Amino acid sequence: MINKKLHSLLVIVLLFAIWEFAFHLFDLKWYLLPPPSMIFVSISNNAFLLFLSLLTTLKIAILALGLSVIISSSFAIIFYFSKFIEKSMTPITVILQVTPIIAIAPLISIWVDDSEVATLICAFLVAFFPLLANTIAGLKSTEKNHLELVRLYGASKIQILRYVVIPNASPYFLSGLKISSGLALIGAIVGEFVIGPISGHSGLAYRIIESGYQLDIPKMFGAVFLISLSGIILFNIVRLISYLVLRKWHSSYQQID
Repeated sequence: MINKKLHSLLVIVLLFAIWEFAFHLFDLKWYLLPPPSMIFVSISNNAFLLFLSLLTTLKIAILALGLSVIISSSFAIIFYFSKFIEKSMTPITVILQVTPIIAIAPLISIWVDDSEVATLICAFLVAFFPLLANTIAGLKSTEKNHLELVRLYGASKIQILRYVVIPNASPYFLSGLKISSGLALIGAIVGEFVIGPISGHSGLAYRIIESGYQLDIPKMFGAVFLISLSGIILFNIVRLISYLVLRKWHSSYQQID
């Protein structure tokens, strides 16, 4: 595992080195494509401002992810027990899922006075549906023979849900959580792009817009770099949680790369 991590790190360092070398070799303009050295210097010079903006964006993304976990799990269990509610709510969830968040973000900013809450709603809507779909699929994937066996032993619906259905759905749920962890961050960024310039919201997306107006391209790239790094960290945290939860009994998590 350490060797694979080291290999990935070396590949990234090599790509940055090639980027730096190509910048000087072809005499590229820094305002079109700044070299990594200039980007990292800009991050260092604007560390305090970028760090505060990063915290703002991460707070929104993590809150949105937490809400999506709670609400999607609750809805999935309700849908599992009631086919009528599932069929009634499915068209609504599909409509919201296929509607681009950038199209409804301006409406959310009008309906909600607080810019952070509006951005949180945008991030939640993006992260919610993949997690809901995966959880429902997991709950429905329980083998009928297992269900019939526990019913034969007199297990109640709650006991079946707790000891059979939920454990079976855990890999699906955690796979959806991996996807939603990145989407929550994307939703927060999209919300900040639309709502931030109106409200003065100080997340990383707002810093990208601000840097563009000021033609501070290295700072813009620095903000993008921090967004990407945050997404990688969030994904790997969820990946580690999945491994710790499922490694003892699920074959797909017997090892982590």
